[in-house]
Formats: sequence, structure tokens, C-alpha cells
Amino acid sequence: MQNTLEQYNGVIQECRDLFVKKMMDYGCAWRILRLPSLTDQLFIKAQRIRGLQQNDVRKVDEGERSEFIGIINYSVMALVQLELGVVDQPDMGPEQAMAHYDAQIAGTRQLMEDKNHDYGEAWRDMRISSLTDLILQKLLRVKSIEDNQGKTVASEGVAANYQDMVNYAVFAMIHLNNKDHQDPVGA
Repeated sequence: MQNTLEQYNGVIQECRDLFVKKMMDYGCAWRILRLPSLTDQLFIKAQRIRGLQQNDVRKVDEGERSEFIGIINYSVMALVQLELGVVDQPDMGPEQAMAHYDAQIAGTRQLMEDKNHDYGEAWRDMRISSLTDLILQKLLRVKSIEDNQGKTVASEGVAANYQDMVNYAVFAMIHLNNKDHQDPVGA
């Protein structure tokens, strides 16, 4: 588990570093995004990853890594929006935004540790393409919950789905960092 935490933290640090840089460029403009807009942005990124995994030709010179980073960071934004609500104008500075980022990651990391304990690191034997499909499934669940105005009968709600997407994307990035990991195209 220690190796998993080190790998997890390394991926998160890479995502966090990019988030900070984007905050320098754009500020907290993302604070105006409603949850369905964030969900749609996540869906686009997950669909692009799936396309990259299935298609032989790439017309944009960005790979899966940048899209998984986007999934992590947009999911964190969604978790912050769930906690604080949507605003009409950006309402926080970089320090406050990063404090919220770190808090959401801490809760999501704890969820990963708890599930990883119970599931015995089963994700290590999964394909990146399967993790991508699970992210897409979570997104379809979130869209359905959003279409039902947030009402659920038996599910855990959108926050848990966003957290799972972060964790699946981190696992995928750990696999991508592992040069020995094989993921057959289209599998």
C-alpha cells in the first residue's frame, strides 16, 4: 500500500501543479461552471481517451495522460462546486482555491485507501481501457442523476462518482507511468 500511496501522491502532485499554473493564467473562472457543464467537460475528455485507445490515427498531438489529468482536475472542481455552490463571478484567490483542491483530494485519497484495502489493489490487474470505461459509466450515472434533479433512490450520489473518477484516472496514470503495463488496443 505504501508504494500505491507514493504513486498516487506523485500523480496528484503533477495534476495539482498544472491546476496551479492554470489558476495563474485563468484565475478561478471555473467557479461559474454549473455541475452539468463540468460533467459534460469530463465526458468529452473520457470520450477522447476512449477514441485514442480505439483509433490508430491521432490528429491532435495530446495523449491519454493530459486527458486523465483533466479528468482529475475537473472532477475536483466539481467536488468543490458541490460543496460551495456555483457563483456568478469568480470569488476566491489561488490560495483559497488550492486549499479547497487539497481538501477534496484528501477525502478522495482516503476513499481510495479504504477501497484499496477492501479490494486488495485489484485495479493493478485492470487495463487502462477498463478504467476508461468505468469513468464513462460513472459519467453516465452522474448525467442521469443530474437529469433527475439530483434525486436518487438507491445510489450514492454524484460526489462519490466524482471521487471514483479521480481515483480511476489516478490508477490509469499510474499504469501509464509503468512502462511494463500492457493494454491491448480496443480491449
